[in-house]
Amino acid sequence: MGGRDRHETHRVATPLELLFDLTFVIAFGLAASQFAHAMAEAHYGAGLLGFGFASFAISWAWINFSWFSSAYDTDDWIFRVVTMVQMIGVLVLAIGLPPMFASIEHGHHLDNSTMVLGYVIMRVAMVTQWLRAAKQDPARRRACLTYVTAISVAQVGWLVQIFLDFSVGVSVVFAVILATVEMLGPYIAERRDGGTPWHAHHIAERYSLFAIIALGEGVVGTVATLSAVVEEHGWTMDTALVGMAGTGLTFGMWWVYYMLPSAQILHTHRERSFVWGYGQILVIASIVATGAGLHTAAYFIENKAHIGAVATVLTVAIPVAVFLAGVYALYYYIVRRFELLHILLLTGTLGVIVVAVIAASLGVGMATCLVIVMLAPAVTVVGYEVQGHRYQAEAVAEQTASARH
Repeated sequence: MGGRDRHETHRVATPLELLFDLTFVIAFGLAASQFAHAMAEAHYGAGLLGFGFASFAISWAWINFSWFSSAYDTDDWIFRVVTMVQMIGVLVLAIGLPPMFASIEHGHHLDNSTMVLGYVIMRVAMVTQWLRAAKQDPARRRACLTYVTAISVAQVGWLVQIFLDFSVGVSVVFAVILATVEMLGPYIAERRDGGTPWHAHHIAERYSLFAIIALGEGVVGTVATLSAVVEEHGWTMDTALVGMAGTGLTFGMWWVYYMLPSAQILHTHRERSFVWGYGQILVIASIVATGAGLHTAAYFIENKAHIGAVATVLTVAIPVAVFLAGVYALYYYIVRRFELLHILLLTGTLGVIVVAVIAASLGVGMATCLVIVMLAPAVTVVGYEVQGHRYQAEAVAEQTASARH
């Protein structure tokens, strides 16, 4: 485990990495279903807090494995077995999501013991990987041990949460402190201690595959909404509209995400990886939340929701808006160039969302409102295909040239 060549050609995700990702399909699925249920019951605060906590834990666990794998994947039997242990941890974490959401709704103490246990299993396994890398890669020993220290200190704090019952508020503060400790580890290791040989094109592909996992919740939400429409009204025009809206929205978000020139920029500007990598947490979470919003729309159509049409549309529209804002922010950060076209596209996107909300308030059918929301990412897609390609090519060329000088 001496470190991979960061300039290796044709580096792609391995079958083991894809197998590892499957466990996160389950985790995101449970998080989205719990979030949709909370939104449908009008438990907005509890739902947002629970979903935020779950999204960070799930994303952070994936991020740590993926960056390590990009730098030190030996694909030998030890690496494979430890990865299997981490997969078990993900599944344990997923099992702990429903009681965690329920405890927040009841408002007494945060029941995250099972969820934290799964997280600790993953992180302890990760420590063994970093210790192995520290031993077998002397040139980067200091960076590897920095990861070990940050992870180990944080796990002590997480273990305390398993054995002690804190109130929701105290637990959240404690979680923020521990998350900060964990995030400082990579920052110090990569910025001050020499860093690790992660591969820019490989890590960009890994994140794009993670986004596809999140987009799967949009497909699940579409099927749930379609089933609700068929059950209530049979095969009508609304059925076609809902199918088009959910599929089109998921497809549009996929299209927009893949516009980011992440690999090209990170290859020449590795120092931008920290903000780029962590910023993806918000983008991925908003994708999953959009799927949950579509599921909430299904509850509304089935008359099982305790919220109105406007609130239901907002459960889809707000995550879509956050997603688009996050992608534009990441684009600006890595490319360091913002065009007038982007302002026009964002303004058009906001206009589409406002129209969808107004339509819902005027009593327009839910299927039609969802079709309008679908047009939000379409604004960016059209703008990019018409003119954005040229602007992006120029910006990437500038950044590549600046790195050479």
